Amino acid sequence: MTASTTRRSAGILLYRRTGPAGVEVLLAHPGGPIWARKDEGSWSLPKGLIDPDESEWDAARREFLEEIGSPVPDGPHVDLGEVKLKSGKIVIGFGVEGDLDVTTVVSNTFEMAWPPRSGRMQSFPEIDRAEWFDPVTAKKKLNPAQAPLVERLLEAL
Repeated sequence: MTASTTRRSAGILLYRRTGPAGVEVLLAHPGGPIWARKDEGSWSLPKGLIDPDESEWDAARREFLEEIGSPVPDGPHVDLGEVKLKSGKIVIGFGVEGDLDVTTVVSNTFEMAWPPRSGRMQSFPEIDRAEWFDPVTAKKKLNPAQAPLVERLLEAL
């Protein structure tokens, strides 16, 4: 892929302070039958593709709302830079401080043929759940390519 055709996503790494030096980050688990039994290395920050006519920050905020069902909390954001997934996709991250009750997460949905080759289309949530994790656990749960975003957040804080 050339630089102009590389798929680019943007997302929010929401964090909350848990004490004098503690921090937790909010991660999202992808929905659908392919991800149902996968855990470590499968989680992500809520993210999605950047539309041609929007900024990285606007895309990150839109995707957070679509995948989490709540707007990004007001306040400043920390630019966490970008990481490259095995697929070649670039993910741009932004850290934002805030709190969220994970029981209120309601994601948008996608459709896919399921079971495979059945011709039956079924609808699944893009995110089936979100949870708060301490940084050490978060780096284990995250897609390995996204783990540096947690380190960059901690350095920025």
